[in-house]
Amino acid sequence: MIYIRFIFYGWFLLLVNLLSAQWQVSGQITSPDNTPVANANIFLQEINIGILSDSTGFFELTIGNQYSGIEISISQLGYLTYIQSVKKNDTPVFLNVILISKEIYLNQIQIESTSVGERNTPQNAIKLNPSAITGLPSAFGDFTKVLLTLPGVSGNNELSTAYSVRGGNFEENLVYVDEIPIYRPFLANSGRQEGLSFVNPDLVKDVSFYAGGWQAKYGDKLSSNLNIEYKEPVKLEGALSLGLLGGQAYFGKSSKNERSKMILGMRYKDARYLLNTLEVNGQYFPKYADIQGLFTFDLTKKSSQIINKTKLNWLISYGSNRYTTFPTSQNTVFGSIAKNYRLYTEFTGSELLYYDTYQTGLKLAHTLNDRYKTNLILSTVLSKEKEYFEIEGAYRLCDVDQSSNINPFDNCTLIRGQGSNFDFGRNLLRTAITTLENRNEWLIDNKSNIEFGFGISYQNISDQLNEYEFIDSADFVISIQDIDNQLDIKGANSFGYLQYSFFSADSMHLFNLGTRINYYEVSDQFLVSPRFQYQYRPVWSVPTRFNFSAGLYSQQPLYRELRDRSGKINQSVQAQKSFQLILGMDQFLTLWGRPFVFTSQAYYKYLWDLNPYDIDNMRIRYYANNSAVGFATGIDFRINGEFIAGTQSWFSLGLLKTMENIENDGRGYIRRPTDQLINLGIFFEDHLANDPSLKVYLNLNIGSGYPFGPPNSPENRNIFSGDEYYRVDLGLTKEIPIKKFTLINDLIFRLEVLNVLAADNTISYSWIEDVNGYNFAIPNSLSARYFNLKLILKV
Repeated sequence: MIYIRFIFYGWFLLLVNLLSAQWQVSGQITSPDNTPVANANIFLQEINIGILSDSTGFFELTIGNQYSGIEISISQLGYLTYIQSVKKNDTPVFLNVILISKEIYLNQIQIESTSVGERNTPQNAIKLNPSAITGLPSAFGDFTKVLLTLPGVSGNNELSTAYSVRGGNFEENLVYVDEIPIYRPFLANSGRQEGLSFVNPDLVKDVSFYAGGWQAKYGDKLSSNLNIEYKEPVKLEGALSLGLLGGQAYFGKSSKNERSKMILGMRYKDARYLLNTLEVNGQYFPKYADIQGLFTFDLTKKSSQIINKTKLNWLISYGSNRYTTFPTSQNTVFGSIAKNYRLYTEFTGSELLYYDTYQTGLKLAHTLNDRYKTNLILSTVLSKEKEYFEIEGAYRLCDVDQSSNINPFDNCTLIRGQGSNFDFGRNLLRTAITTLENRNEWLIDNKSNIEFGFGISYQNISDQLNEYEFIDSADFVISIQDIDNQLDIKGANSFGYLQYSFFSADSMHLFNLGTRINYYEVSDQFLVSPRFQYQYRPVWSVPTRFNFSAGLYSQQPLYRELRDRSGKINQSVQAQKSFQLILGMDQFLTLWGRPFVFTSQAYYKYLWDLNPYDIDNMRIRYYANNSAVGFATGIDFRINGEFIAGTQSWFSLGLLKTMENIENDGRGYIRRPTDQLINLGIFFEDHLANDPSLKVYLNLNIGSGYPFGPPNSPENRNIFSGDEYYRVDLGLTKEIPIKKFTLINDLIFRLEVLNVLAADNTISYSWIEDVNGYNFAIPNSLSARYFNLKLILKV
């Protein structure tokens, strides 16, 4: 018995010793967007055993002490296999594993996250949920309005599609749809003349927005980069929307074998009812319509082992704008509590703006193997814009006493000035821009890849400008402006890029280093723009990413930059340039049991060879020289997530300071026209707890005032600060499922209250001189409160 006990305890001690002579390997498996990869297969080559990761992507292995090292192979459907050698260690080894998706090659496999949209985010980019875009209340349902709720993005005109980013102007933004460059019309000088932005919200599948620090593979602008991916439907879908300010419809379907797909969208905008709330009375006839389509063809041979090996995308678009107005009068009361003034103007004449824009693009994508893909992209934009105006106005400026016991209420007590002015213009702009580009991506291994490309863009622009203005004041007539000339620009822009991306072995570090070259024939200028991005992903209990980027960015003049404020032409204008530094942090939080993302970015941009400009309403008037240097610095914050379960909302705050120093003006650094200290944007979605079909959407924008000053007075340029801009739009929707009764799935009633607070926002200032030589800045206001009704049918 004693002998048996001795053997038993001996084997027990031996087993304990063997169990203690082991080492541990554990890890966390995620995709590049920090989403956990569950049920990944972890296979040990030497031991020939395997386990699966849990729902959070975590795994843990116990390795016998007899193994001095192992090779771990990690695989999952839709991802490239990850192989990592691990040496024996006395302390537990932790691996931060990032699996790279094969989705870029297997385009037919669509894996979409149901968590916070921002988690599927490239570095320095903000991802937007398409459902939030269509839910956002705004005057015309325009896509760009959702951008104004993001940090660093500002715009003070609900009638316009324009936006500025981190101190830039609205001509400094890149826009791509399915990697095809997009252009906006040029001649419109006020928001009420504009149509809609190019992007049709009904067609959008994916949105990535960069407020700076984008990679070398993207183009050459100073401020921002917007990348849009349109849908490729796999089943029948569509919707029809009718409202007081216009309507829209879209239709998408796929062939039975899914080798050909199409999606078509049409929009119509009629802003006359909203324009009737402006201070300028008259007859408004604004009409805008467009049609867009994306056609996808799978050209892959049936015998091919690669899905969508060869694919052709064809994007088409036509936009037509017909804006006509016959102004009659304007009555503006301004001033302070202590003193009020009134400017009353009567008009005769008309204003017309016509434009037709055709844009199309072909993208041929071919996958040579599972590691190499190439795209050939051909795009063209043709535009014809006409601006005719002939308006005469007679004005009277007077003091107003609003005390009803002294004078008749709101009557003039003293006439300070009166006169008339006459504006005439016959402008014609023809634009043709064609771009051919080749883009390539080579996946070297599961930790690194190279992207490179090259292309050429040819532009042919003809701008005929014929304008003059007369002012009759104090019994004499002066001519303020008289322009009659033509600008013709023909030339090529050649460009190329090369960039290298690399994950560290522990997947905690991501590097991207690239450069972009550009040669502009018109100005005979060659530019090199190196760019660098770095991301660090520490192993913390709260998933966190730190981002750093630095690089050079430039913007070649197109056509408007070549005209100075008097209309004279200077074709020797060089590209504007900037050096950008960005430091950011993304934290993926869980609050109230729901996912959230908190993002913060601090940035600094040094600007040189600047082409100074002034902004009048929505028209930019350049100095047409490279006479300034400047800077823009600030910090942006954003938190988004499910504040209400099952919804997406966010709060954004931007702080900005941007200034410039114009050579030889003797003033040093002054505020740039887009300097806006504070910008707050909110998009909030809610619904009744007992009735999720009844939803409420809130869109709020608050921004401090832009600088301004009297015209033709360089010594007083931008010395004043305009009024702050604040606006709240509210949307109420009721969704009624009717699938059982008809082919239509849902019937949606929508009520929008635009400018809920009836804010009297100012877009620009007109300057009047009285008989004593004093100048008055008369504010030009935007739209008042308006109620819009919509009926939406969804297939």
